[in-house]
Order: sequence, then structure tokens, then C-alpha cells
Amino acid sequence: MEECVVQFAEYLEKGKGSTKNTILSYERDLKNFHQFLIQAGISKPQKINVTNIRAYLLHLEKKGRAASTISRNLASLRSFFQFLYKEGYIQEDPTLDVVAPKIEKKLPEILTMEEVGLLLAQPDPKELKGIRDKAMLEVLYATGIRVSELVNLQTDQIHMALGYLRCSYGGKERIIPLGSKAIEALQKYIENARLIMIRDIKEPALFVNCSGTAMTRQGFWKIVKVYAQKASIQKTITPHMLRHSFAAHLVENGADLQSVQEMLGHSDISTTQVYAKLQKNRIKEVYKKAHPRA
Repeated sequence: MEECVVQFAEYLEKGKGSTKNTILSYERDLKNFHQFLIQAGISKPQKINVTNIRAYLLHLEKKGRAASTISRNLASLRSFFQFLYKEGYIQEDPTLDVVAPKIEKKLPEILTMEEVGLLLAQPDPKELKGIRDKAMLEVLYATGIRVSELVNLQTDQIHMALGYLRCSYGGKERIIPLGSKAIEALQKYIENARLIMIRDIKEPALFVNCSGTAMTRQGFWKIVKVYAQKASIQKTITPHMLRHSFAAHLVENGADLQSVQEMLGHSDISTTQVYAKLQKNRIKEVYKKAHPRA
């Protein structure tokens, strides 16, 4: 089975253009499934049946795994066995009749506009790091791009004069407008900080760390955490929360879901509809607080 997993990973990378993180997630899920099969005395994919799949999901449930985790594991197994079926390794897909557990969808936590303003005001404009951090936070909130997309941005993906950036994820490229505040912060960073921070003039990364190389996801997460503490925001802030806040604030101010979907890079608009639900919940809260007979 290990050889099949290797081939599946190659297919994800070369055939589907999946990201490294996505491939690692599939490999992790399949490795855990493989360990379960070994204990059951099964080593070949051809020997796996629907009973084995259901037994594994029950095993995950007994270990206290969340419904979302179990559902993700099943999705990984489905993709894997569909690949094996198409390639002729197996005669039938054992996951076809397996039903995923129902997942209670939780609405994402967001920052208020006031909290976003507090967070963006924290970087010190007199320091190189502060200038860089301000630009990163402004771009993240202005565009709603993923943290991985932010740290992977290259200088040729920014088009200041036209006010947009080019972004790619999973082999798909999209163009997202940059607000005036983000453009202002970017210009200050590029003109006054970046050239001093980089060590190699040919460095393609837009945002660099103190070593002059590309900023990492972990590095940026630490930056956000520090500024959240400085701003005395009680919520547990993550970089992804700014992406949620970007989308929620757009919808709150009248943006249509299709436009928000395009900017976020969601393949399915049902994923974007969660922000409309957030808006409905907010209206209910306002009504309860303001109406004398609520």
C-alpha cells in the first residue's frame, strides 16, 4: 500500500496541482489508516472492503476524534480509492457506500472593525519590522488572502499603479483589489524597509524576515499574536481570523457573495455563504438589544 500512496501523492502534485500542505495532509491520513490495516493483518489495497473502512471510522470515533476530523479522513480515503480504481489497482471503490458523519458547522469567529483598527495600529512606523508588519497586516485585511498566499507573495505579483495583486492557490490564479491603506503601507515598506532587510538583491519574496529571506507562516503567526496582546484584544486571534473578518465586513457593508467568493478563491459558493449567516446573526443580536419588546 505504501507504494500506492507514493503514486497518489505524485498524482496530486503533478496531475491536480495540489499544494504541499494538502499533499502532506492526505499522506498523514493515509499513513494512519495504513497503521490500522497492519494491525488488522491487511497489507494490500485489493483486500480492503467497506467493512474495513467503517471499522476505521469507528476506531477514530472511539479515540475521541471530532466529526470534522473523521469526515476529513473519509474524504482522504475516498480520493485515494478513486485514484486506485481509475488506475486499475482495484475492481471497486470500498468507500462508495460509506456515509460521512454529520458535522455541526460553527460560524467563524471574526474581529469587529474597531478591533481590526486597533490591531493595525500596533506596528511601530519608526522601525523596519514595524513598517513591514504594518504592510503585511494591511494587505491581509485588504485582500482576505490566505496566510500561505501572503508569505509566498513575490514582488512581481504586486501592481501598485493599478491597485491589485495576483495570487495563486492550488494552481488557480486570481486578481484581488488592494485598498488605498494597503497600497500606502506597501509603498512605505518597499521604499523604506525591504531593500534594507534583504541580503540578496535578487530575493523574489515580497515580505522578508530579519535574515533577509521569505517570511514563514509560523513567523507571521507570532507577529500577529504579539500585536493582539499589545492591542489588548481578548479574542484568540489567528492570521486566518483576518481573512474571515475581511469577508464578513465586506458582506456586512453590502458586497455580493459571488464577488466575495471570487476574491477568497472559494471553489464553491456554499463555503462563502457562512458570512451571510454571520450577518443574519448580527442583525438578530442588534434587534434583541435594541427592540423594547424583543
